[in-house]
Amino acid sequence: MHAPRTTDPIEPELLMLAYRSGIFPMADSRDDPDIFWIEPRLRAIIPLDGLHVSHSLARTLRRNRFTVTCNEAFSMVMDACAAPRPARSQDECLDDDDDEGGSWISHRIQRSYENLHRLGLAHSIECWRESADGTARELVGGLYGVGFDRAFCGESMFSTTSDSSKVALCWLVAAMRRGGATLLDCQFMTPHLASLGAQELPQKDYLKLLQAAQSGEPGDQFAALSPSGAGTGSVSTASSTGSASEGALSLPDAFAALLEDAAAAGLSSSPGKLIAQALTQTS
Repeated sequence: MHAPRTTDPIEPELLMLAYRSGIFPMADSRDDPDIFWIEPRLRAIIPLDGLHVSHSLARTLRRNRFTVTCNEAFSMVMDACAAPRPARSQDECLDDDDDEGGSWISHRIQRSYENLHRLGLAHSIECWRESADGTARELVGGLYGVGFDRAFCGESMFSTTSDSSKVALCWLVAAMRRGGATLLDCQFMTPHLASLGAQELPQKDYLKLLQAAQSGEPGDQFAALSPSGAGTGSVSTASSTGSASEGALSLPDAFAALLEDAAAAGLSSSPGKLIAQALTQTS
């Protein structure tokens, strides 16, 4: 369904109501002032204990090939995600545009998410490549999305060098687990997401998971799909870190907690080792 034609950003209250209802906006092109609201019949999610981390990706994490940050360059990440297809790796995008010169991330949509970011409701993970002398760095990968309660709705990710967006995704999953989150929404299934462990489920089942993530209930990510609370048994489960009384950490706070954990383990100069260890124990 199309929204009324306007160039004004989407009101934050309306945008968050949509996400809490399992709906999100898209546009036909970068310069399109119109948006339309999407409610997919099938939804892709990544179980937080089901991310597939290959041996080569785990090695990249352990070697700290990239410097990883949270919320340091939100607008830059959105710019890169909206760039024409040749400027980014096609198989490393959460979205799946067919038009090589286009993007569903319109300028209006970008302004809307930048508003959410200023309100603390949209976040980015960035991967940087440091210069040899450590005096400069280049943004080479990252992702962004909307976070609330125990859910994170990933919007898009980009990569200009091998494995950089995968590393950003690993840090996102590790931070969500550390913060007590339960639901990582990837919107649409792609072959790339499937290779990373994403699973597809009907929208009605996704809405049950979304409701559970907003209720503050801890535990099995898929328990909401079974009347008995035992889960469906057909998909892997998510992290049960955290409890309803403790509450979930925001993504920036969970990211900071990961860095504190790495420092406590004597890995402050190589936190990727901690991430690799945590994810390979459950993948």
